[in-house]
Amino acid sequence: MKRSLPILRGRGAGRDLPNRFERLSIELDPEEEARAPHERETLYFRDPARSILTRNRSPDVGFDWSINPYRGCAHGCVYCYARPTHEYLGFSPGLDFESRILVKEDAPELLERALARPRWNPVTLVMSGVTDPYQPIERRARVTRGCLEVLARARHPVAIITKSRLVERDIDLLGALAERGATHVTLSITTLDRGLQRALEPRASPPEHRLAAVRRLTEASIPVAVFVAPVIPGLTEHEIPAILAAAADAGATGAGYVVLRLPGAVEPLFLDWIEEHCPDRAGKIRSRLESLRGGALYDATFGTRMRGEGPFARQIAGLFDLACTRSGIARRRLELSTEHFIRPERSSDQLSLWH
Repeated sequence: MKRSLPILRGRGAGRDLPNRFERLSIELDPEEEARAPHERETLYFRDPARSILTRNRSPDVGFDWSINPYRGCAHGCVYCYARPTHEYLGFSPGLDFESRILVKEDAPELLERALARPRWNPVTLVMSGVTDPYQPIERRARVTRGCLEVLARARHPVAIITKSRLVERDIDLLGALAERGATHVTLSITTLDRGLQRALEPRASPPEHRLAAVRRLTEASIPVAVFVAPVIPGLTEHEIPAILAAAADAGATGAGYVVLRLPGAVEPLFLDWIEEHCPDRAGKIRSRLESLRGGALYDATFGTRMRGEGPFARQIAGLFDLACTRSGIARRRLELSTEHFIRPERSSDQLSLWH
């Protein structure tokens, strides 16, 4: 599958970076590079994935299995830690990541087959662990919706993490799962500043729309949390109390946070971004990041990579805890019920896959 959409203005990344696994790369002249982000067309390709469940082995993220309906993300968040994963597909982690999207059209069928396996023991699945399951193409592709239909029939627990108000579309399925304690939705909010949000996350839902989604999901008796992510030191950490207060007012009952991480190609892309969008604070932001990572801009050490270390990391943690207390909001938890699980029946063609 290859589809073209109208050109979308605004990109998170300002350029493409060379793929670390490729020997050759295209280098644009300055004039072409200056207009490339605005003229880049978004293309969608069929992903011929043969499996849909991804095993997580990181002790930092709080879940073991996830579903990723898409690879790449048109939301275009400049800070996205998933950008380097696009290099495994032969793409650039820059503009390619947000304009060359792979769609796992067979995801619902693959998921149903996986849940039907006798050796599958139900555990909370997270949708998704890498890119957003409700990015713009989901309105038409409905891959996430298809997966939720499978999970609702099987009464299988699933936790949703998204920046998109589109999650409201699936309240019927999420509500059915919530009645059995089998679902939880987390809306990620980086900032309440609309101008800053548009620059950081050019095609994600505005913060007021995400809060509206929190309210509507809550009214439908679906448990909702807010994820303050990422906290960008020197730029957004002061917003933590306001974000949690707004989330609590909208009905959220849980919260969490992650400090900005800059793995691989994310580092030069983000450094370019702060020089372009907030040059007066670029030095402060960089200095704060280095203070969290022992003088480096990134440290992948398990246990500290999500929070950082040192006095400023403790200051952020203390601010978050105080804001939770004042807003009456609890730490986010992923404790969902598996007791109502109904294993899908396997058809004869499915049986042939496992014997």
